[in-house]
Formats: sequence, structure tokens, C-alpha cells
Amino acid sequence: MSNNCEQLNAISLFSGAGGLDIGFEDAGFNIVFANEIDKNAAETWRVNRPGSAAMHEGDLLDYVDLLSEYKGADVVFGGPPCQGFSVAGKMNPDDPRSKLIWSFLEVVKQVQPRAFVIENVRALARLSRWREVRDSIVSHASDLGYSCEFEVYSASDYGVPQSRERVVFFGVKKEHGNARQFFDLMEQKKSEPKRLKEVLLSAGKYGTEQNPQTCTSHVSLAKHPVLRKSPYAGMLVNGAGRPMNLEGAAHTLPASMGGNKTPIIDERALQEGGENWFETYHRRLIAGETAPTSENVPDTLRRLTVKEAALLQTFPDGYKFMGPKTAQYKQIGNAVACNFARAIGESVAGLLL
Repeated sequence: MSNNCEQLNAISLFSGAGGLDIGFEDAGFNIVFANEIDKNAAETWRVNRPGSAAMHEGDLLDYVDLLSEYKGADVVFGGPPCQGFSVAGKMNPDDPRSKLIWSFLEVVKQVQPRAFVIENVRALARLSRWREVRDSIVSHASDLGYSCEFEVYSASDYGVPQSRERVVFFGVKKEHGNARQFFDLMEQKKSEPKRLKEVLLSAGKYGTEQNPQTCTSHVSLAKHPVLRKSPYAGMLVNGAGRPMNLEGAAHTLPASMGGNKTPIIDERALQEGGENWFETYHRRLIAGETAPTSENVPDTLRRLTVKEAALLQTFPDGYKFMGPKTAQYKQIGNAVACNFARAIGESVAGLLL
């Protein structure tokens, strides 16, 4: 890493637990200002950066004037809360959370950084109902003097063992280059993820001090299961927590984990190998050999732990999460996967240096 890279300064908005921040820090950026309104997430950010005074907790709009002190910073980055745009939400354009992107761009207007990055859900880039929003982001950035474009990425292409698609908007001051250069650099950063089973085993034995149980929600079979071709799709259990395919990638980890929306692991298959219980159950259901009411749920089925969820989001081992367990799951589900974030940070650095 060059000394020049280490001197790049960044502003982090909607920082959450710090997933995107880790990526930029790994790429050599110094975070001079961070903002997060959720107290638990802000505390998580702080406790993992004990030497930093950059975190400013509270409403971003309360700090806009202060941010003018950082005029000319190298980059402003962040993932404005995406529930207003998410397929999993109601996708209401009047949701206040849908308007936080404009708060982000107000900071860009004040700070005039050399570049900016907005990360959000795929729906913002793909659904026709959001065309006006994404066109407005690009045109507003252009009015502020930036070349701005967006692309949809799968985090699994960047070393993340999870099927997780996100949109990245990138803007760069027109005198410093054009946005397409960033996306060309992103193509060079791709890497293969570890297998899901490998990541889970690296967390340590379930139920021990190293990897404690953090979700006690009971696994119960749906009386009227929704069957799909794969046992890892459809709805075989009550609640939205799906079984995990240990030989594949995890589904997108949701912020709603902590109860019966937490993914399910067959501990026996994880430790001993062999067929996942849900594959056997799914096959027998389709063949008409069993019924949900006649099956007993084996005690080897359990929920994903906080530590495992963090590792699937490629947080560093030992990263601390603060607040109640449901708050910790929420922070992890809301985070930008760190390996993907590092690719973004390295691509920004490659363009600016």
C-alpha cells in the first residue's frame, strides 16, 4: 500500500456497523467523519475503532453545516437506508427513508469531494417505478459537477459467500476523470468466495463460548408448505427463515434476523457431512411419502448465530457488535459485505491516485 493511498480522506454517511467503512479502511482511506443515527450501530462503529473520534451520532441533517469543514475530501460514501426501495419492504416513494439519498447528495454539494459512492438495493436500479429516482441521482450529480453512473453487482463475485445483489452509484468530479473508469476497475477486483460450509465451520463449534447460540427461535414445519424445485426455496417452515444450502452460497441475510426469520442450519450435516435433512424431507414431500403433520423436527436443526452471520458478511473475525441480539443481527443484515466494500474502496483509490 502506498503512502499516497494512506493519505486519502473519507466521509462515511449512514455508517451502520461499519461494513463499508472496513472496506475503505482496508483500501487505505482515513475516515475523518462518520455519521449514524442508530445508537447501537454507532456504538459498534466506535468500539471497533477505539482511537477514532470520527463518529457523530444522530440525524445527518444536524451535521450538514459542520461537514463544510471537510470541503474537498477525497470521497463521501454511504448506504442510505434502503427499506423505501427494497422489494422486501413496501417500496413507498413517500417513505422518509426514500428521501435520505437527497440528504446524502446535499452533503456532496456542501463538501464537494473528489468522488462519492452510494450503495443500495438492486431494486433501485432495476424496477421501473424507481427510474425517475435513479435518473434524478445521475442528473443532480451532473449539475454538481460529477460524472455519475451506476451498476448492479453480485457480492458473491467479490469473495462474499452470499447471493446478495446491490447497486453502486459512483460519481467523480469531471476534472478528475469519468465514472466509467471506476466500473472498469471494479471488474479487475473479482474473487471467488469461500464455500458456505467452510465459513460456518471456521466460526467454531455451535453453542460454545467461541460461537454461542444467539437465536432461540424454534424451528417448526409449515402445515401447508410452499414447494419449489429446490428445498432451499419455497416455504417449508413457519416464519421466513430458510434452510441454508451448505454446499452453495447463503441467501441474502436480512436485517430482520433474530427470530423466526433467521436462516436454519442442519448441524449434523455441517459437522458430519451427508445429505441435509431438508433435502430428504423435500424429496419425500414431493413424492407423497410424508406429510408435514407426521414429521418430527430433528434437534440438529438450529438458527444461524451472530458470529456466523458476521462471517458470511465477511466482517473480520473478532469484530464486536453492540446492543441486544436482535440489534446485532439487524446491523449485520443492513451492512455492506466487507469484501465487496474493499473492492469498492480499492477501485475508488485506484481512480483518485
